[in-house]
Amino acid sequence: MEALLSQFTFLSDQALQGNKNFDPSAMEDLMKLFEIESYKAWAALELEEEKQVKGAEITMQQAEDYFDSVMETAVDEFRRFEEEMERESKAELSGVDDTAEKVKKMGDLMEKGANIASKLYVEAAMKSADFNGLSPNKVHPS
Repeated sequence: MEALLSQFTFLSDQALQGNKNFDPSAMEDLMKLFEIESYKAWAALELEEEKQVKGAEITMQQAEDYFDSVMETAVDEFRRFEEEMERESKAELSGVDDTAEKVKKMGDLMEKGANIASKLYVEAAMKSADFNGLSPNKVHPS
C-alpha cells in the first residue's frame, strides 16, 4: 500500500507541475491498483474474522462441553448423596421402629404386671379383711 501511495504522490506531482510526461491513464491504472489492494485487504479481514468466529465457536463448544461434564458430575454426586441419605434414614427409621416395638412390648408387660399386682393386692386385702373378722358381705356401722 505504501508503494501505491508513493506512486500516487509521484503522479500527482507530475500532474500539478504540468509535466508533459504525465499520463492520465497511469493515474487510472493506479486507482485500479488501489481498488484491488482494498479488496485484498477487505478479503484478508473477512478471512481473519471467519477464523476468529470459528475459534470463538470452538471455544464456546468446549466451554459448553465442560459445563455439561461438570453438571453431570454434580448431578451424579447429588444422586449418590441422596441415595446414601435415604439408606441412612431407612436404617435409622428401622432402628426407631424396633425400639418403639420393644418399648410397646415392655409397656404391655408392665401393664400386665400391674394388673396382676393389683389383683393380688385386692385378694390380699380381701383375705386380710376376712382374717380380721371383716367379711366383704358385712357393712361397717359407721
